[in-house]
Amino acid sequence: MAGTRKKTSEDPLAPVTVAVGQEELLLDRAVQQVVTAARAADPDTDVRDLTSPELQPGTLAELTSPSLFAERKVVVVRSAQDLAADSVKDVKAYLASPAEEITLVLLHAGGPKGKGLLDAARKAGAREVACAKLTKPADRLAFVRAEFRTAGRSATPEACQALVDAIGSDLRELASACAQLAADVEGAIDDAVVARYYTGRAEASSFTVADRAVEGRTAEALEALRWSLATGVAPVLISSALAQGVRSIGKLASAPRGMRPGDLARELGMPPWKIDRVRQQMRGWSADGVSSALRAVAAADAGVKGGGNDPGYALEQAVIAVSRAARSR
Repeated sequence: MAGTRKKTSEDPLAPVTVAVGQEELLLDRAVQQVVTAARAADPDTDVRDLTSPELQPGTLAELTSPSLFAERKVVVVRSAQDLAADSVKDVKAYLASPAEEITLVLLHAGGPKGKGLLDAARKAGAREVACAKLTKPADRLAFVRAEFRTAGRSATPEACQALVDAIGSDLRELASACAQLAADVEGAIDDAVVARYYTGRAEASSFTVADRAVEGRTAEALEALRWSLATGVAPVLISSALAQGVRSIGKLASAPRGMRPGDLARELGMPPWKIDRVRQQMRGWSADGVSSALRAVAAADAGVKGGGNDPGYALEQAVIAVSRAARSR
């Protein structure tokens, strides 16, 4: 019941949670933690996940108004820093008197834009979850160690370092790799195990598959895919790389024109060298192409995670679809 809800900053069911930062994986996990806790308390919890343009003036009041059935509800607002002024006023008013049985989750990039709303949430005592990008190698190494601990598995320091060296800075790929090793390997995970899984990765990595696909080089992408699978690259890593490649195209295509390279890099959360590469890759893409490619990659991701009988076939279909979309303009 509402009266028994804890009010501590550690409680996922605190009236308001703000997830601050630009690391998509951590933001998604912050939302999922709240939703999981809410559904543990009430399996019929209603979840409303909104982008900032969808939160129009009056929408929050409508979503948080008392229900005849006193149902629990989670209201998620993404990119809260982009809310219009009238919607910001609505949220600030709500912060002063949050509704019972409702958890509001605000996802905020953490920069100067929309700082007034973030300050108001903090002043109101909102639970805060840090979701900043992990830019330091030591932070990514700590992330990998934590992933294995969460999975209840033991991994040697050498194995954790080898995994970071093999995968790189993408947190989704690191998390997927940890999950794959934890599921596949019995006993302690050491650097020999990591080496066995990622032999030939430099020559046939998941990123190579994605790069060739988003460039429209179908034959080369399929060749890289087959070689990757043959050398032990986990299918989930390839689907993740494809998704990241297509999302990067979409981000850059929708970015404001005329921005300086440094400002654009900060806005998109990409290093400048990657922006240069994506700019070259996106020449043949259209908006419809991005949409169709994202759908194809989502289908492949479901296939490699148990939704299909043949992960390799699912990835082949995704590579073909992405390559075709790269020539949609």
